[in-house]
Amino acid sequence: MIEDHLSDIQQLLRIESEAIVETAMRLDRDQVQQVVELLANCKGKVVMLGVGKSGIIGQKIAATLTSTGTAALYLHPSDALHGSLGIVQSDDVVIVLSNSGETDELVAMLPYLKNRGVAIVAIVGNLNSTLARRADAVLDASVDKEACPLNLAPTTSTTVALAIGDALAMTVMKVKGLTSDDFAVNHPAGRLGKRLTLRVADLMHCDGENPTIATGSSWIDVVRAISKGGLGAVCVVDADGRLAGVITDGDLRRAIEQTSHESLTNLTGDDFMTRKPVIATPELLAFDALRLMEDRPQQISVLPVIDQDEKCVGLIRVHDIVRSGL
Repeated sequence: MIEDHLSDIQQLLRIESEAIVETAMRLDRDQVQQVVELLANCKGKVVMLGVGKSGIIGQKIAATLTSTGTAALYLHPSDALHGSLGIVQSDDVVIVLSNSGETDELVAMLPYLKNRGVAIVAIVGNLNSTLARRADAVLDASVDKEACPLNLAPTTSTTVALAIGDALAMTVMKVKGLTSDDFAVNHPAGRLGKRLTLRVADLMHCDGENPTIATGSSWIDVVRAISKGGLGAVCVVDADGRLAGVITDGDLRRAIEQTSHESLTNLTGDDFMTRKPVIATPELLAFDALRLMEDRPQQISVLPVIDQDEKCVGLIRVHDIVRSGL
């Protein structure tokens, strides 16, 4: 019989989640305030220190701080004691992670950090430890037990330390007033960054890639324009270049099907173009343009792009946006 491990997983998750809740209730208001002020007012960088699993948590916290507007890096204590300590400057803030608060490499570093005049923040599981006593500010990350069945492997303690680091990073981000645009600058290649930075102007077809036709053009001219552009649509403009409408290949096919053979000679694009179509501007976020096309009862696949004078300057397709990685 295969043993069902779901209850074990659920119990372990409860142990860790309950430890985070207990930590939230136990944190000292004055200590939290001091740490947030140190980080928000830091003129240099935040240096994370930790050994073993705590070092891995320190790397993640450093990455989160950096991506949310606070320059941070992880420094391995052994490397620091053999030359890399030179990266720590007096205007930095050092955050030290240790469950015991007695990790040899970390304790050995304390005198040298003190000599540099840096502020030291300890995230520790033992408030009576050497590290806690010598730090300028201390956050209590103690846990009753690890999620490990043997109560040995760092599990609950590292989860709590990580949660505290995340909470600090998000709070400091809020204090600094970081905006979504600021956040996007640090995430240009990811989907989130693209959603916040990529604009219609970056993806639209313009100039020679955006053939247009004049109002009053025959349906044959429409066929030629759509075939030449290869975009499945063409914009119709007046004598001043202002957008009058848009015609898709679907509009063209339906118009031909519904028009008698005798009347085709007189059929013009004006007869079947979409007047007052949904439009985009070059400055519009590409993600917002995608929403304009998809978040509607009947989805559309192209948007004419107009400038502030309502002149047609391009065309953007849903395919162009999806291909960009949004």
